[in-house]
Amino acid sequence: MTVRQKTVATLPTLLRSLRNRTAKSSSQKLPSLRRAYSLYDQVNLIKNVPEDQLRIQEYSEDGFTVNGVEYEGSILCVGNLITSWSPKTILDINQDSLSIFQIMRPIPEILILGCGRYTQPIHPELRRFIRSTGMKLEAVDSRNAASTYNILNEEGRIVAAALLPFGVSS
Repeated sequence: MTVRQKTVATLPTLLRSLRNRTAKSSSQKLPSLRRAYSLYDQVNLIKNVPEDQLRIQEYSEDGFTVNGVEYEGSILCVGNLITSWSPKTILDINQDSLSIFQIMRPIPEILILGCGRYTQPIHPELRRFIRSTGMKLEAVDSRNAASTYNILNEEGRIVAAALLPFGVSS
């Protein structure tokens, strides 16, 4: 028998054993790697952060925990500075609520706008105002905004985050 004939003869046996092995292993569920490494489930991905840097550790329906301190309501983070912020809904965000960026130097390269539970459309006039300050705008839900702010701030980039509490939905 030639090598080719032997191979053809053993092929059905090999396929049956692979099917049996696949059927047995498919009954064992493996954890989802997407969930384990998703930004949606992580607020802080880097554990060794200097103590003088802001780190948004938790978010809730009505506020945020930043460096172990709980803040109720909206917050505005610029670099490593934090302040309470007056807007309570996306409709309250306007040029006046972001006027600090007209006088602040250096200007953050990006403003991450946390819209609450869901990403909301941003009024074109507000977009133009933010662009006129020299910043780029990223509007996402507050959970992802907190994660993005943490990552960019930990990289040492000049970044700002304007965050509505996660309980805000419109």
